[in-house]
Amino acid sequence: MQFSKRLFSRYCIILLFTSILTGCISSNSQYEYQKSPVDILIRDLSNVNSFSIILHDMDYDERNDIFKHCYNVIIESPDTILSKKTDWVAVSQSFFDANKDNMGMEIASKKDGKVSKVAAPAGYSNYVGNEKYGQWVQRDGGSFWEFYGKYAFMSSMFRMAMFPVRYSYWNDYNRNYYMYGTNSSYSKANGSSAWNSKTSSFKDRVRQKVSRSTSSAKKSIYSRRNRTSSRYSRSSTRSRGGGFGK
Repeated sequence: MQFSKRLFSRYCIILLFTSILTGCISSNSQYEYQKSPVDILIRDLSNVNSFSIILHDMDYDERNDIFKHCYNVIIESPDTILSKKTDWVAVSQSFFDANKDNMGMEIASKKDGKVSKVAAPAGYSNYVGNEKYGQWVQRDGGSFWEFYGKYAFMSSMFRMAMFPVRYSYWNDYNRNYYMYGTNSSYSKANGSSAWNSKTSSFKDRVRQKVSRSTSSAKKSIYSRRNRTSSRYSRSSTRSRGGGFGK
């Protein structure tokens, strides 16, 4: 399947429409389940057998209280691999909070028809270690991943020329999670990032805002569930008591 420019433009329009809807959601309902732009991308790429969605950048519009994401979508077709960046799209506060440490990482993927939403370093889940695209080579006292000449562009796509992938990193990246994501050297080296251009005080304010709101929302949901459970328990007790007295 060819991932044409026209098709990708349609996805961007859908994402933009979603951003408008997301921005209209009231603060009282923002923690109810809603499809994120990533969910919509996954849905609209249902006919694609393998893809990767990377959180390329993130930002917060303080004036309008809008949280934003920009994604790098990598599509694998029979004869090529395409990389396209989406426009900025609005995301819910809870989704921003869930991914605040994942900038530069793959946050969703599909490999051989199976979808995953487990965060992973860009390129690690499907391309690095895949003998279709490259091989491990010995140099400088270690084993490093090297793409075949046909796929050499992928090294730039994932910025692996600047950050070579050691076998030990790839083989155990779940235990070395601190080496990747928003605060890693890999992400901070992206000088064109809107998030990286912000001051530390701005980032701290945003993190505190989403953390407080998410915590408050969870407590509210927990409280509502407890009240519902308590009412059900009292009703059940009264029913059993009445029956016992007859």
